[in-house]
Amino acid sequence: MLDDLYAGALADASARQALRPLSDVERDALARTPALDARAALQPADRVKIIAEVKRASPSRGPLSDIADPASLALSYETGGASAISVLTEGRKFKGSLADLEAVREVVTVPVLRKDFIATPYQVFEARAAGADLALLIVAGLDQKTLVDLHELVLELGMTALVETHSADEVVRGLDAGATVLGVNARNLSTFELDQDLFGTLADSIPSGVVRVAESAVKAPADVAHYRRAGADVVLVGEALVVHGDPVDALNTFLEV
Repeated sequence: MLDDLYAGALADASARQALRPLSDVERDALARTPALDARAALQPADRVKIIAEVKRASPSRGPLSDIADPASLALSYETGGASAISVLTEGRKFKGSLADLEAVREVVTVPVLRKDFIATPYQVFEARAAGADLALLIVAGLDQKTLVDLHELVLELGMTALVETHSADEVVRGLDAGATVLGVNARNLSTFELDQDLFGTLADSIPSGVVRVAESAVKAPADVAHYRRAGADVVLVGEALVVHGDPVDALNTFLEV
């Protein structure tokens, strides 16, 4: 599944690049107002922090919500206390777009993450040109040289990388690449199985000074509390907020754990 997701994302990026060359996107990226300091926004605090996600669909669950107005949803997230907003920009399985990210960036004052299957410099420049402050780099989908090179490019553009891992070996690779914000995804992107205890298994191998993010398998406040007890500084929440009738209320309950 992960290979298919990357193949589709790269094919779509190539199609965009055929219409808009790298030089144009790079120019737009460099002309953007400097990125917000996402690492500072996600620093450990007395209570857990939440990255709230704009997510229309997923390969595991299918359609979640139409989200006709991603900007309005993101503004609700910020009102509810989210420390950052994640925007799915992959179009085939998640039904997102860079236009969603641009719309969100226009209305919120917190950092915005481009969540996609990023494997090329073009996609990183796209992220910054659209206003992203963070870019997702998935260790499982990248060889080490590519991971290091993309991480360096993200930093050069003033952004922060959320480096996502799924195993002890991937945590080592992410740290070796220079990750300062490191996520552990409970969802195996090859099988789509969930293991909520994976974060706790790996948390001690993430050194102090690195922001620890728990991802996936969050349906209720008890799940956020579970991750917090295991050492999470930040929890990324998507489906549970998207399907809730009142995202502000939902965020309040997650932040109270």
